[in-house]
Amino acid sequence: MNEITRSLKNRKSVRVFTEKEIDENIKEEILLCAVNAPTAGNQQLYTILDIRDKELLKKLSVTCDNQPFIADSKFTLIFCADFKKWYDAFKFTGCEPRPLREGDFLLAVNDALIAAQNAVCAAESFGIGSCYIGDIMENCEIHREMLNLPDYVFPAAMIVFGYPTEGQIKREKPQRADIKHIVHTDTYRVMEKDELQELFGIKAKEKSYEDWMKAFCNRKYNSDFSVEMSRSVAEYLKQWK
Repeated sequence: MNEITRSLKNRKSVRVFTEKEIDENIKEEILLCAVNAPTAGNQQLYTILDIRDKELLKKLSVTCDNQPFIADSKFTLIFCADFKKWYDAFKFTGCEPRPLREGDFLLAVNDALIAAQNAVCAAESFGIGSCYIGDIMENCEIHREMLNLPDYVFPAAMIVFGYPTEGQIKREKPQRADIKHIVHTDTYRVMEKDELQELFGIKAKEKSYEDWMKAFCNRKYNSDFSVEMSRSVAEYLKQWK
């Protein structure tokens, strides 16, 4: 095991930060790592919003499912899937681009998330913690106005960064699933009831598997924020059809 693989396996989300600020040179290095990520056809189908305005950050801590720790972030990046810049360039140079479709959307989202993960890994190498905020996909109308998002620009992920507190450093990383359930050979293998219980049962801990699964389903998949996220993403997708 080398330093990179050790870092990748040990990294966990951090939601409590110290007051220590992140040096501007380190921020630039994190951004440089992000923009050097793998990208489809070297198109870099994303735009990164560096959120510097503290009042804007406070608003985001509310609109992103009321998570106060977001406002304590020392460095905040929103990775937007962005096909607008290419589509505009096509039109400005006399091309006749076909209408943008769902495949273009997903390709741009892939690019944005790959760049985001590069930023997370780079930050980790400096001892800087991070947390993905998927809730940026919610409240489509509010975030469009707040961030001045035009058509064909979608906020795929927000990441907050900061130096972790001692408690966060010592906090145990949640157990990941056994690789035998996650990696299938050659083709997809549908898992039956018993294997699914073996896969997810490790999360139940002191609860029964059935009770934990019902509680998790209600807390995550049937929750108001999950319904709102799906509504908002559907609204963004209207542009791409």
